Amino acid sequence: MPALGERFRAAREARGLTLSDVAEHIRIRSVYLAAIEDENWSAIGAPVYIRGFLRTYARFLGLDPEEVVAEFNSQASAPPPPVPTAPGAPPKTTYLADEEAPARGLSPMIWIASLVAVVLIAVVVYNEATLRARQSVSVLPSNTPTATASLAPAALAAAVTASPSDGPSASPTPALTASVGPSGSPAPAGPSNLEVQVTATSWLRVTVDGNVSMEGTFPAGTVRQFHGKIARLRIGNAGGVEIIVDGKNLGTLGKTGDVVERSFTL
Repeated sequence: MPALGERFRAAREARGLTLSDVAEHIRIRSVYLAAIEDENWSAIGAPVYIRGFLRTYARFLGLDPEEVVAEFNSQASAPPPPVPTAPGAPPKTTYLADEEAPARGLSPMIWIASLVAVVLIAVVVYNEATLRARQSVSVLPSNTPTATASLAPAALAAAVTASPSDGPSASPTPALTASVGPSGSPAPAGPSNLEVQVTATSWLRVTVDGNVSMEGTFPAGTVRQFHGKIARLRIGNAGGVEIIVDGKNLGTLGKTGDVVERSFTL
């Protein structure tokens, strides 16, 4: 069986990818990818980080991550080969002071390596979460309801753009205004509530005090109330909408299919 590093290199070259290409996809620096292919494990760090990089790299190339990690574990657990000594040379004597001195000198390096290891683990976890999120993205179903009202059909839209005087119900309706008492002083306030009841599907636009409060195509059964000073209505199917002002039902403002525009002073 080819060496572990050679298997990674062969799988990558079979895909026509460079180390930089792979690093851009899986967010692992190319120097660590090269260390994996060269089996230079000391350039990466502790075995736990090597295993994380191996799993991510193997998954990207289509290799079995667990098989790759198992092979690395077998290599890591193998005892190092004995160092050959010259014939007749006395064995090297190791003193306790010689063993403790390097340990004291490497203490800052251990802290730095630990910090780097934490950062690498975070990068690996982030990369795996990002890949899973991209794979699990789903498209919303086409029948998902939208918050905006649907546009009127082409024929209805054409009718709406026509002048209000073109429709059969273009006769003016007097606006509701406040009356004046006998002494000339203003009488009690007039109608202050406008209610729209849709009895057949119709396109509507209601503007209250200059602000569009309702616009779109609405089904039968839709009921809306408005309060303000001046209300302006534009109806694409006048026969399908009833108007109620301050509790008084004015009925429809035209026939089915008529385009009507009216203003009310509330």
